[in-house]
Amino acid sequence: MSSDSLPSAVEEEQSVGLLSNTMEARAEHLKTRNYRSLYYFTTALGVGMMVMMLTWLVKHRGGFSWSSNTKTQFNWHPLLMSIGMLFIYGHSILVYRTGRAAPKKRLKILHALLHGTTFILAVIALKAVFDSHNYAKPPIANLYTFHSWFGLITAILFTGQFLFGFMSFLYPGLSKTLRSAVLPVHVATGTAIFVLALISALTGLTEKTLWTLDTGYAQLPSEAILINFLALFLGFFGVFVLYLVNDPDFKRTNLPEDEVALASSD
Repeated sequence: MSSDSLPSAVEEEQSVGLLSNTMEARAEHLKTRNYRSLYYFTTALGVGMMVMMLTWLVKHRGGFSWSSNTKTQFNWHPLLMSIGMLFIYGHSILVYRTGRAAPKKRLKILHALLHGTTFILAVIALKAVFDSHNYAKPPIANLYTFHSWFGLITAILFTGQFLFGFMSFLYPGLSKTLRSAVLPVHVATGTAIFVLALISALTGLTEKTLWTLDTGYAQLPSEAILINFLALFLGFFGVFVLYLVNDPDFKRTNLPEDEVALASSD
């Protein structure tokens, strides 16, 4: 091979590498754009769900109170559970995909904060429903419907997942080898808990509607129509969250600084 052909071969290799990098950048940009579009639509569904929930509870169910009125104290339960276990928790399990360009340590902290907020709201919501039953006149029985069973199991699993995840990935933290081993289990369990939260919400909404509207539900009054649309928004919000968290195209790839941070923590 002549010396004149060497520069041309190097230039050709550089051109191929540049073209490959450009194509990869375009593909990444397209994935990010598609994710953001679906994410904004999903968030809009979640906001609509919460607005309709609040409208229903204020306009048709008497608003909110605490110990002064057990019927309206109960209303904190569906509101706080939908905000915490659905909207905030749904965004929490998406945080690594939404912040794909952010440092992983920062995303871990945000993920934990969102989970912590969800936990606090769930505790208040559970106290509201138990108090509204126990202090009613006459008292109402607890934990006999399949909604309450699903809900209690979901809350227990979420608490365990939150504590295990915090101690494994944030503080004090497991070794890199153990983190890699338990991460798939942590992700799968978190997704399963979100599905259980959706089931709990839909069964609870159905239960409350049938008990309050009774035979009038079949006449589709304005309250029934509002509840039906609320259930649709709730269900589709859950479907889109599950799609976004499971689509491999939207999975976050580790940044160079992530590896440095992980190495320094071992």
